[in-house]
Amino acid sequence: MLAKTLHDEGWGGHPLKPIGVASPQFRGARRQKGVYTTSPEGSVWFGSPVPKLASALVSALAARSEIIWGSARLRVRGFSVDSEIPAAVDGLVELATATPVVIRHEGRDLLPGDEHFIERMQHNLAHKADVLGLPQPRSLRVLDSGPRRRFTVRGAPRIGAQVRVALDAEPRFVEALRSWGLGLDTVQGFGWIR
Repeated sequence: MLAKTLHDEGWGGHPLKPIGVASPQFRGARRQKGVYTTSPEGSVWFGSPVPKLASALVSALAARSEIIWGSARLRVRGFSVDSEIPAAVDGLVELATATPVVIRHEGRDLLPGDEHFIERMQHNLAHKADVLGLPQPRSLRVLDSGPRRRFTVRGAPRIGAQVRVALDAEPRFVEALRSWGLGLDTVQGFGWIR
């Protein structure tokens, strides 16, 4: 019931879904242009800054023997709760994503350096702060970005790039982002923070 409500209505009167997922990361996978390669050893991370959602994720994942990711069946061989997240400090922090960040403006996917990228990212962060009842970040700056990446999710393209940003925000909001992610489509595996 919680999953259906979250999917259909969002959270707390907002359409956003405060859940982050990192697409599967495989150790030792051979790189091949245009192909997402795998290996027998990989990990997927799930998170939420909302305790009710985080506990539902833990319960659901602990009971699974496999996860279906697109057309791939991933066998669950272990499960752990990450408790060694560095404590956030007030003021300027650097955050880097492990997966591409998706940002849109007027139906167009934006990349770091594009006009409106920072503005739309700031809007997304302010919206996330509102959903969580936390103060909005005071500033945002892109320090570095990776190459353009294109994925197809349920037949629709998602275009983005990994980023490293400097963010001036309250520690509670930084900690929330570490379990939610940056940008849009975090529930689809985008914007996961390392």
